[in-house]
Amino acid sequence: MRAAAVILATLALAACAPTGGHHDHRFTDAEKWARIFDDPARDAWQKPDEVIRTLRLPADATVADIGAGTGYFAVRLARAVPKGRVCAVDAEPDMVRYLGERAKREGLANLVAVQAGADDPKLPTPVDVVLLVNTYHHVPGRIDYFRRLRASLKPGGRVAIIDYRPDAPMGPPAAMRIQSAVVTEELVRAGYVLVGSHSMLPHQYFLVFAG
Repeated sequence: MRAAAVILATLALAACAPTGGHHDHRFTDAEKWARIFDDPARDAWQKPDEVIRTLRLPADATVADIGAGTGYFAVRLARAVPKGRVCAVDAEPDMVRYLGERAKREGLANLVAVQAGADDPKLPTPVDVVLLVNTYHHVPGRIDYFRRLRASLKPGGRVAIIDYRPDAPMGPPAAMRIQSAVVTEELVRAGYVLVGSHSMLPHQYFLVFAG
């Protein structure tokens, strides 16, 4: 039963789209999805604390979590940058509501919920780092999207992308998965440079680009 729950969680995570894309998913009951997205069992393979340490964020960094869902990464990022700011971005209004309420409930004054548009994260401020987890394969018009996103990066800003490998035993259908080489090709076409590739995640690639 525990294994089945983990598989359900990863499939749900794979379906969560911040900006539309291949499929139109609705997540109108954030409290229900929080039980899946924030299941502690996810920590074993998602390794959120190790991911955040790898990003080496200054305490005053400004970070955008695009496709934040119910805040699995966003709340951890907010604690990692106590003098900074985290924009938790999602296109689903109920997720944005939940994120705002969670920030208040957990006393995270530096966590701001942001309502994204269909093809625009609508970041309210320039950021040092953008993080997309299990989200890249949902972004529409990716090359143009990331070209526009560069305008929201501070000088020296980075974009970190984590998504499922083709051989992962969990995640979206094979037709929706995007190989890491394709991600790199698209980001280079959008004007970025690959500056890091990390292999600590068992089912996902972890790429970092400079804008």
